[in-house]
Amino acid sequence: MIRFLYGDQLENFPYLKKTMLQDRAVQFKERLNWDVTVNEAGEETDEYDALNPLYVIWEGPDGRHGGSMRCLPTLGRTMTAEHFLHLTDGVRIESPLIWEVTRFCLAPHSGPGVAAALMLAGCEFGMRFGLEQCLGVFDARMPRIYGRIGFSPDVIGTDGEGRDGISVGIWTFTDEARRTISQRSGIPAALAERWFDASFSAPALAAEAA
Repeated sequence: MIRFLYGDQLENFPYLKKTMLQDRAVQFKERLNWDVTVNEAGEETDEYDALNPLYVIWEGPDGRHGGSMRCLPTLGRTMTAEHFLHLTDGVRIESPLIWEVTRFCLAPHSGPGVAAALMLAGCEFGMRFGLEQCLGVFDARMPRIYGRIGFSPDVIGTDGEGRDGISVGIWTFTDEARRTISQRSGIPAALAERWFDASFSAPALAAEAA
């Protein structure tokens, strides 16, 4: 299932949080060899995790992380504006209708449907939040995954070539995009609606506040 959790809610799901950050370390440090910070517990975090972002997380039946992504409004601090501005020709993209999505991570053991579930959930959250688009930084392996799922970005800029390439792109949230992801993945759109409602319903929010 998918959980939508703000940073200050992660402490209520310690195993999910721990395994998410450990899987991020495996993907970004060990596999991709990015210059990221990993603590003694094997967890990868950065300065943007301290901004209370919204996480979209696939949680397995055992409570373990299977995949995730991190979302922040572009009116605040973003990785794109502070580290990848050269990919947008020096133009800072900021709008109340655009959020940034980063740290798209798949656990080593994740099944083939997890990436699609995250993209469908991301589209659901975007539309339910009244957003028009999301902005993201991605590496060269991702366009193939996006294309297979049926939700590819418009690429704004790229640095590097081949496997070393890093790009910034914009995804547009539409009903058509949501239908396409649902059809290609076999995940009912109604299920994504239930995931969202379970996280943002009045009873769920009241339980978190208690």
